[in-house]
Amino acid sequence: MFIVGLTGGIATGKSTVAAIFREYNIPVIDADQIARKVVEPGKRAWHKIRKEFGTEVFYESGHLDRTKLGDLIFNDIELRKKLNAITHPDIYREMCWEALKCLFRGYPFIVMDLPLLFETGHMLNYLHKIIVVTCEEDLQLQRLMERSGFTEAKAKLRIGAQMSLDKKAEMSNFVVENSGGESDTREQVIRIINVLRCSKHHWRLRFLAGICCSVLIAGTYWLKTKSSKPLPPLSL
Repeated sequence: MFIVGLTGGIATGKSTVAAIFREYNIPVIDADQIARKVVEPGKRAWHKIRKEFGTEVFYESGHLDRTKLGDLIFNDIELRKKLNAITHPDIYREMCWEALKCLFRGYPFIVMDLPLLFETGHMLNYLHKIIVVTCEEDLQLQRLMERSGFTEAKAKLRIGAQMSLDKKAEMSNFVVENSGGESDTREQVIRIINVLRCSKHHWRLRFLAGICCSVLIAGTYWLKTKSSKPLPPLSL
C-alpha cells in the first residue's frame, strides 16, 4: 500500500476533494479530525495543553475552546510551536494506526489529509504522491470569512500563518485548482484517481515486503534447525 498526501491552504477546499476520494471507496485519514480526537477531555494532549496554556482556553465543561486557542497561537509563533509539539506526536501515532488498519484490509493506496504537510515536513518521506488544493487568493479569503465569521484582518492572519499556495503547488505532484464549480473540481480529482489506480507502486511494495518476510522466516527456520542438532559426543 502506498500513501498519497492531500494538502493545501485553509479554506481552499480540501474537504471537497477528500469527499470525492471517499465516494470512490478510497480511505481518507483526516488529520484535523484526529486532532480533535486527541484533545478530548482526559487524553494525554488535553492534560499537556491545560498545563501549558491554562484553563482560559477551555470551556467550563472541560472541552478545549479551539477558537480561543487559535487566536492565541496564531498571534505567537512560539506558542504555535509549543502546541504542535504537544499534539503532533499523538496525531501522527493515530494516523499511522489508521493506515495500518487500511493496509490489512488490502487497500492499494490511501489518502492522508494533512493541512500542514509542508510546514512540518514530518510525513514527506512516507508519501508516494502529493496533491495540493489551491484557489484564487481573494476567493480563499472570502471563503474563510464566510465559513468562520472572521474579520478580514483575522482571516488574513490565519492564511499568512501557512506556506503560500504557489510554493506548495511547486512541491506537489498534482494540483487541484478549486476556484471554479464543483463539476470542474470533480473532473480534476477523477483524473488523479485514475492515474493513482494505474500505478503499480503498491505491488512493488508488496513484493519487497514479501521478500523481507521470506528472509525472516528462512532465517528463523535456519536458526531453529541449527539449535536443534544434537551435539557431538565428548571424547574421553
